[in-house]
Amino acid sequence: MDNESEKPLTYASAGVDIQAGEMAVSRIRSKVRATYSDEVVSDIGGFASMFAPNLSGYREPVFVSSTDGVGTKAMVATWAGIYDSIGIDLVAMCVDDLVCTGARPLFMLDYISIGKLDPDQIEKLVKGIADGCIMADTSLVGGEMAEHPGVMGKGDFDLAGFAVGVVDRAKVWGANRVREGNRLIGLASPNLRSNGFSLARASFFGRSPADEIRKRGDEPAWSGCPRSLFEVLLEPSVIYSHAISSIPDKNLVSSCAHITGGGIPGNLPRSLPNELSATINVSTFEVPRIFREIQVQGGISDDEMFRVFNMGVGMILVVEPDGETAIRSHMENCSIPTFSLGAIDGHGGGVNIV
Repeated sequence: MDNESEKPLTYASAGVDIQAGEMAVSRIRSKVRATYSDEVVSDIGGFASMFAPNLSGYREPVFVSSTDGVGTKAMVATWAGIYDSIGIDLVAMCVDDLVCTGARPLFMLDYISIGKLDPDQIEKLVKGIADGCIMADTSLVGGEMAEHPGVMGKGDFDLAGFAVGVVDRAKVWGANRVREGNRLIGLASPNLRSNGFSLARASFFGRSPADEIRKRGDEPAWSGCPRSLFEVLLEPSVIYSHAISSIPDKNLVSSCAHITGGGIPGNLPRSLPNELSATINVSTFEVPRIFREIQVQGGISDDEMFRVFNMGVGMILVVEPDGETAIRSHMENCSIPTFSLGAIDGHGGGVNIV
């Protein structure tokens, strides 16, 4: 074989760099180990992960699982070249779904698909995931990196996560525990979390070419804002799971809703019985500026904004009336601002936003 075109085909020439993958694993090893609890049995690099949970405090333990991703927020991270915080969003999306049952998160796994494996980019992505796991008091026990040449472009990536937790069967939160008169506590979210980014991108950037998008993204988010638009959009999600899992008396909580895609109208009913409705008073909380900027830039209606975004409320706890003060105090002690949003009434199901 004398000319270039007749060289033997290799995995590397097909676009998959095994050495880069090995280098990435060596760089993330210490970050992953930093998340381990005493219940982790296996180390990074095996074919499967092992975890021996301490179930001594549970009478009838039930394992709970969840999976999620970061949506098109990944595209904004690629435009900005900022990769070290979006992993926190991944953890938040997974463990904050999990705790809606009253479960304690135990461990997580991640999946990273990427167009061209860059050890620097992988290290930053996994650092964010590891940081999020430490915030959530959960262990990152394993994961997968998949290089997809020809399917994804250089720099393009996607993240998925898988979380497992445990709760005592008798203490599971859910719609069956909700009663008329229960109070609604909102937990503040200063940003979009990982939801609604397709609409946010359309509002701010439309169909602009990449160079114009990057130029706008590097400018102040709005007049007088000290941060760029990219920095505001990529601000990581608040992780609520640790504060919720550490509520002193969990019997005061009836159910819980993670306000993700679909907003309050699409998520709160998932934690309510069909015959009861919730009334949310929007005057009880302040909508963060970023949502108003999205709305004005895109000419979006109020109804559509509430159907898509969390609008400043990242979680809603449905609680017994005599537990509202204590739970709000606990959350504030965990540095999570709260709102008294309204109450559960008997008016036939759904959510009324007034």
